[in-house]
Amino acid sequence: MKTAREADQEEEPPQVNGIIQTTQDQHSSISPPSSTVSGAPDDEPFSTYFEEKVPIPEDVTQMFSLRKLWAFTGPGFLMSIAYLDPGNIESDLQSGAKAGFKLLWVLLGATIIGLLLQRLAARLGVVTGMHLAKVCNRQYPTVPRIILWLMVELAIIGSNMQEVIGCAIAFNLLSVGRIPLWGGVLITIIDTFVFLFLDKYGLRKLEAFFGFLITIMAVSFGYEYVMVRPDQGELLKGMFLPHCEGCGPAQMEQAVGIVGAVIMPHNIYLHSALVKSRSIDRGNKKEVKEANKYYFIESTIALFISFLINVFVVAVFAEAFYEKTNIEVNAMCNASDSPHTDLFPLDNSRLQVDIYKGGVVLGCFFGPVALYIWAIGILAAGQSSTMTGTYSGQFVMEGFLNLRWSRFARVLLTRSIAIFPTLLVAVFQDVQHLTGMNDFLNVLQSMQLPFALIPILTFTSLTSIMNDFANGLVWKIGGGVVILVVCAINMHFVVVYVTSLSSVALYVLAGFLCIAYLCFVGYLVWHCLIALGVSCLDVSCLASRMLTGHNDIYLLKDMDSDTMVERLEEEHVGGVVINSDTVRS
Repeated sequence: MKTAREADQEEEPPQVNGIIQTTQDQHSSISPPSSTVSGAPDDEPFSTYFEEKVPIPEDVTQMFSLRKLWAFTGPGFLMSIAYLDPGNIESDLQSGAKAGFKLLWVLLGATIIGLLLQRLAARLGVVTGMHLAKVCNRQYPTVPRIILWLMVELAIIGSNMQEVIGCAIAFNLLSVGRIPLWGGVLITIIDTFVFLFLDKYGLRKLEAFFGFLITIMAVSFGYEYVMVRPDQGELLKGMFLPHCEGCGPAQMEQAVGIVGAVIMPHNIYLHSALVKSRSIDRGNKKEVKEANKYYFIESTIALFISFLINVFVVAVFAEAFYEKTNIEVNAMCNASDSPHTDLFPLDNSRLQVDIYKGGVVLGCFFGPVALYIWAIGILAAGQSSTMTGTYSGQFVMEGFLNLRWSRFARVLLTRSIAIFPTLLVAVFQDVQHLTGMNDFLNVLQSMQLPFALIPILTFTSLTSIMNDFANGLVWKIGGGVVILVVCAINMHFVVVYVTSLSSVALYVLAGFLCIAYLCFVGYLVWHCLIALGVSCLDVSCLASRMLTGHNDIYLLKDMDSDTMVERLEEEHVGGVVINSDTVRS
């Protein structure tokens, strides 16, 4: 029986002192860590979640091959599901109800930014053969690594809570209230465990199942779109002309919420892992370059489809419910004999909708069929994103903690971490009053964005990790600006939410947490700036260059001689401790 280390060595190109040998057709790259967790049996084989490697057809005569694109198709669509989770759907319907078509350009811009960030994640996984969590495990010291893991886990928990509750709401709507929220959560737990083991029947079958769920969403929300018949002129104007005439604080806050809902931190970690499911010779520069090209094309197609589905939802609520008042909706629900009339008070305030109320108002205005089809779409969105969220949790826990547990144990632990708080909320919270909690979860995920975006820009900019595929000057500057803008937008969203709490005690608590948060973000930014070439920020950069000639030695764990290990052992190089446990030569 082969050990995990032997299995890794068989998959990797020839190495000397931990560095892949460079020839005319090969490029150097860091190799996956081969150590196991203390206490794990050395002779126990370790397999990750996608044991099957999809073969790539060879076709050297064509610059572009549909057969090859089909072989690479899968990871991008799994990644795109995060752009269609119940949190995104709720953001879409609220955008349409509050601002009409005026914020579609924000949705388009956020999706394009998301595509560029996903490109970085895919390139990291393809070039290094490791996902982002594992690279963080190798390159950051112990304390920052643990903090980073906790922050990403918080983002995953927040996302999973929205997704599971979205499924529970769908079950509640489909059963006409007979299945309570907590009952829907329990059903979601069970079927998620069943679906998560579908890949035992083949990776391509699992990807086909996710494609089927995306198709259900497209058909469901597309049906609503066709039935409502939105104004196409206003739709195109809102999508391609950046403007928001007559918008107030509510609309501006919604615009910020769109960016926060679309760009999710755990999705960066997920995509960097999913791309490892294809059989690619990382020692062959041509194959790596080709894989990067096809993954980018596939991701573009996948996110275009997810964008269209999001547009369907925005357009439906913009056309049918923009500037509607509660009393108007109440009258329509009364006329249609809806049992949910009491959700809408008899006043002239603007209609406030969420996933649950959205289905109800569709039923009131367009009949019960519209409500049930809406619920089916929400169920597909919640179920698919719950499954990919669980995969994210498994990859993150495996990478940061270097776990060597059985597959079932990993699934059980990662699901339990996310499900337990969700079940508590479902038991003690009424289905009609979840909007406040959803706002809090959006803020929670917005705060975690720097802990995915900064590391991915850092590591994809290091030649010691990416070699010939490291970010160029344009990507370094553009990536830095994009990440700065996205983080600033989301921090504004956080500030708006905190100031609305109206509690001195909460202000003080938020102040202390903010100081600790900014200190850690500053630490990550410091390392990122050094990786981008601002080497003067490295307090030991002069000594590093004198020893090795590398500007990015502070994050270079694979040294090319035993002498280098001895000279740098237990020293702080640019803020990272390099010792015999972390340096493999």
